[in-house]
Amino acid sequence: MTIDAKDLLNSILSSLSRIDYIRPESIPNIDLYMDQITTFMDTQLAASKRHPDDKILTKTMINNYAKNNLLPPPVKKKYSKEHILMLIFIYYFKSILSINDIESILNPLAKRFFNAEGDFNLTTVYEEVFSLERDEVKNLMKDITKKFNTSSTTFADAPEEDQDFLHTFSFICMLSFDVFVKCMLIEKLIDETKEMEKEAEDEQRAAEKKASEGKKASEKKTSEKKSNE
Repeated sequence: MTIDAKDLLNSILSSLSRIDYIRPESIPNIDLYMDQITTFMDTQLAASKRHPDDKILTKTMINNYAKNNLLPPPVKKKYSKEHILMLIFIYYFKSILSINDIESILNPLAKRFFNAEGDFNLTTVYEEVFSLERDEVKNLMKDITKKFNTSSTTFADAPEEDQDFLHTFSFICMLSFDVFVKCMLIEKLIDETKEMEKEAEDEQRAAEKKASEGKKASEKKTSEKKSNE
């Protein structure tokens, strides 16, 4: 069967154009039970399914995320809006990152912004990050079109009956290499983030130890002074 290159590219670009994110205002402002969470995520992210029967999120997944410290525990079996935001981040990360890497990047996020008071909180972070998505989709569409056109020029000397397959294979290889390089970059950034977090924690422990020792020394000095009076 001959693949119509123009139809294939249009199908790919059409799929990209339908990519969207869950807007914060779409998330209920009331706490939800697990069944309600899975239904909400499945409905909101249905367009990203590869197969209609695929599940975006299951109870087992949520329990595993909590068990592996990717998700703060629910309160009385209910999940807040910020829990849902964390689950959305996990959903996008889990296809390309290990559980340990996701934990390394989400734990500092949760520590700083989960249930944070004031105007700057997890919702603020989510809105800022995903507001960049539309422009990024446009950039991706241009890059994918360029890769597709390049792959269509490969293997000009191959037998005609094999060219469609080889063009598709070239396209897959180009996309895969792109993903491979970006994954390496992401992993490097995560490693650097882990190191910075460790240094910050070590500094905090050192400061707390110094303050504790100073307090003890002051108390000892005060006690000795009273004993001498």
